[in-house]
Amino acid sequence: MKLEHLSALNKARVERRAIILVTDVASGEQRIVPGEAIAGDVMADQLDAALRSGKSGNVEHEGKSFFLTVQTPPVRLIVIGAVHISQALAPIAKVAGLDLTIIDPRTAFATPDRFPDVNLIAEWPQNVLPGIKPDRYTGFACFTHDPKIDDPALEAALRAECFYIGALGSRKTHAKRVERLTALGFAPEAIARIRAPIGLDIGAVSPAEIAVSVLGEVIQALRKKPLRTDTPVKAGAAA
Repeated sequence: MKLEHLSALNKARVERRAIILVTDVASGEQRIVPGEAIAGDVMADQLDAALRSGKSGNVEHEGKSFFLTVQTPPVRLIVIGAVHISQALAPIAKVAGLDLTIIDPRTAFATPDRFPDVNLIAEWPQNVLPGIKPDRYTGFACFTHDPKIDDPALEAALRAECFYIGALGSRKTHAKRVERLTALGFAPEAIARIRAPIGLDIGAVSPAEIAVSVLGEVIQALRKKPLRTDTPVKAGAAA
């Protein structure tokens, strides 16, 4: 591997950017394709599929064999609200390989006893999220029902173009949420990215069932929707 390719891979890892090293199996020639450049590449379909799967492997293109070395950032899931659903979600998210963080300023809920072996932050989301720096490999699930806690997190998730954003609440609750986000200047197409009611429609009732439905929706968003080749939805203030 050329030093320039190794440097590009290392730089992308530090910056939490997706990147693919394409190797011509026959000739050994290699080239780097950053995630944001996949849409314009001659192998866009194969590269996009590899990026969504997160797995390296061989592909065929125009009669030639190539090995794709896929490097993607670890997928993070940020949960807002140290509630019963979060307790059920934490262990299965870990099994699924997600890097989980739970944020809740309510110290009566955010206790190590209730969330052992979890990255638990008992702070307001707006105070800690700038340091966490959510990105397009970060998912958000908001569970508190409290606009003072959920809304700042949703704002951060929309602005960061996170691959998944979900919020608990009835349609009436979400309608009010839409009004608040609209007043902050978010465009309708940006707000529409919020999954509400949260979770796959599997008839979930208990906290554990809701947790399963949410995790399923997160995985669906991660694996079935391209993370880097879509035209980004601008989540900033409307013109």
